[in-house]
Amino acid sequence: MAKTSDGKYNKILQAAIEVISEKGLDKTSISDIVKKAGIAQGTFYLYFSSKNALIPAIADNLLTITFESVKEKIQEKETFWDILEIMINETFIITNEYKDIIILCYSGLAIDYSMEKWETIYQPYYNWLEDILNKAIHHNEIIEDINVKWTAKTIINLVENASERFYISQGQEDTLEVFKVEVFNFIKRSLFRP
Repeated sequence: MAKTSDGKYNKILQAAIEVISEKGLDKTSISDIVKKAGIAQGTFYLYFSSKNALIPAIADNLLTITFESVKEKIQEKETFWDILEIMINETFIITNEYKDIIILCYSGLAIDYSMEKWETIYQPYYNWLEDILNKAIHHNEIIEDINVKWTAKTIINLVENASERFYISQGQEDTLEVFKVEVFNFIKRSLFRP
């Protein structure tokens, strides 16, 4: 997850999120974005080569929001199961808030054939969860016979996919709380150490 302290980069990114959310990617022009950001059009090109180049940056920004929110909320939590519950809750909250932008990110990354960028963006989150899983194994909270790298990716992807299905798909039969509990219980049944 990229960090930048440059105010113009962040202005462009936030303006792009707002304008694209309102108009859609196809109907948004770079002129719309720079006008909203209050910068010169040439400044845009110092940071992004095109409108499509914004998509990985937007995805990175959303993941940073999720990751920082999870890390902030788990500070006083000790067990893996508490951390997992917070991950699920925060992912669902942020997915609901940014569902239109998430759809845009998926479509934009697919159009740009940049799934490898997606994996690069997620690597710090995967690494963090790998550390959490290793601690849980060490504390005998979860089974030890797992591939930690694969399990970290699977948990993150499962939780995100479930939250996206809940908010983006139509006609949910279950309530939000039932849905989150089912996700939690599914993961717990897979990893619980009796």
